[in-house]
Amino acid sequence: MTTQGAAPDLADLPAAFVLGNARAPACLLPDAPGPADAEGLVSLDIAVAGGRIARLAPAGALHEDGPRVERAGTLVLPGLVDIHTHLDKGFIWNRAPNRDGSFEGAMAAVAADKPNWSEEDLRRRFDFALRCAHAHGTVAIRTHLDSEGERAAGAWKVFGEMRAAWRGRVELQAVGLIPIDSVLDPASFDRLIGLIREHGGLLGSYTYVTPNLDAGLERLFDAAERHGLALDLHVDERDRHAHALNDIADIALRRRFDGPILAGHCCALALKDEAEADRTLDKVAQARIGIVSLPMCNLYLQDRHPGRTPRWRGVTLLHEMRARGIPVMVASDNARDPFYAYGDLDLVEVYREATRIAHLDHPTGAGPALISRTPAEWMGIGAGLIAPGRPADLSLFSVRNLNEFLSRPQAHRIVLRAGRSVEVKPPFYAELDDLMESPDEP
Repeated sequence: MTTQGAAPDLADLPAAFVLGNARAPACLLPDAPGPADAEGLVSLDIAVAGGRIARLAPAGALHEDGPRVERAGTLVLPGLVDIHTHLDKGFIWNRAPNRDGSFEGAMAAVAADKPNWSEEDLRRRFDFALRCAHAHGTVAIRTHLDSEGERAAGAWKVFGEMRAAWRGRVELQAVGLIPIDSVLDPASFDRLIGLIREHGGLLGSYTYVTPNLDAGLERLFDAAERHGLALDLHVDERDRHAHALNDIADIALRRRFDGPILAGHCCALALKDEAEADRTLDKVAQARIGIVSLPMCNLYLQDRHPGRTPRWRGVTLLHEMRARGIPVMVASDNARDPFYAYGDLDLVEVYREATRIAHLDHPTGAGPALISRTPAEWMGIGAGLIAPGRPADLSLFSVRNLNEFLSRPQAHRIVLRAGRSVEVKPPFYAELDDLMESPDEP
């Protein structure tokens, strides 16, 4: 029994308590109760009541809101938001490895594996992925779903089941994904629109260098305007000559399109000359396009040649985008599938690696918004902030500042949901063994 003034155990928190002397990023505090330090962190007390954040105050100020749980400078983050994933492909590595690590190898391996994508197979791998994300403190995920071919309807059906089953733990959104050439095929495109409208999804496509690019983009915008759909597109991922981001911005501006447009990857922009990159980014800012970078997956796939060290870093121009006020985010993308052999849907890992890869440091203060506030706003959900009235979905880390947070892999964290500690761990890989066939090599 916890009494007023005593420090309750985190495993047995009362309905009302105070996280005392915690530290949180100022960029995630709409009304910070004190000044930020050199790293952008604010020392504060967080009062929790009825599963929500009741109020914030300067560190050491709250003594009447319930028993205090002293955190001694511990870093606190809100629920994390993963805005670009591929749950339908996830965790098939053991039966569908990418033999050479290339993009072409990934495409071939996935195509060969799709006959295995029964509803039961998808259901179990979806659930496995969501348990990984939940254990790591993620509260919302947007997944792209391959939506061409006979397995598409089953994938959307499973998505609908998972969205209902996980509501309140991990909120789910889905994007229908087909190649840009297939957008011009009436049968393929009509099926895509039907699935998206049936399940409340977003309209997507994978763009690449093709003579059909502009016609396909125009048709996407036509459908988005007609049906009131948001756009979430794979853009300029692997070809240095790709220019879809520029074309998307041009079309959006010409049409005065006012719906959300999110562009993922955009890696080719980093190889353009300064003048071309500046022109494109100015248009992207004017068109209010958001950008999500997937640095771990792109580093794995891009510029891979046998016996040669890669030269291409795999990220887009995030600093230049930020300077123009373009919303930027980072996300997991693929997890243990042919497009990325590693990953565990852990946004802390994604943020840590993105900081190192793209030099998102010195200062680091705005960094935590990449995996919380900005994607939450883009998804239109009430997450990603530490503020009164918000759910007390928090992750507590045994570090005192962002440098410590970024320096050591955060395998251990305390995850609170609605103010309660959740005793969850990522599932064992062996749970999926019966779905897999062991490959000839690891």
